[in-house]
Amino acid sequence: MTTPEERIESLGLTLPSAHPVVANYSACITSGDLIFIAGHGPFVNGHPAYLGKVGAEVSLDVAREAARVVVLNILGTLKAELGELSRIRRWVRAFVMVNGAPTFHEHYLVADGATDLLVAIFGAAGRPARSAVGLSLPFDIAVEIEAMVEVDP
Repeated sequence: MTTPEERIESLGLTLPSAHPVVANYSACITSGDLIFIAGHGPFVNGHPAYLGKVGAEVSLDVAREAARVVVLNILGTLKAELGELSRIRRWVRAFVMVNGAPTFHEHYLVADGATDLLVAIFGAAGRPARSAVGLSLPFDIAVEIEAMVEVDP
């Protein structure tokens, strides 16, 4: 059986290190068998990437890629917290925030970029309950995601 780390590598992706938080909060909090993950953005090499409003400066396809980058950043945080991503039992919830132009209404398709990657890595356990909304985001990033996972002790 392959590990999530091996599946990430087989997809041609690289798991980043945990990104430092950018304000006064924790990247994640473990409570019992749940981990609550703070909002993560599409940071690449320590810098915000994928900037602008989806449906204006950022295309749907680029926003979906940004959502995939956010998932990888969340996984980097979880790897630092857990040691092994195989401890993740299931993805419980994902809250996907999209910096959408006023006329953009396909937030759910941006969120699919994140969920599709989670399912590719974790199978059915990677399909969380999910919300996708449009709002203004810090640094003008296109996508931010917060999540909750259930883990083995």
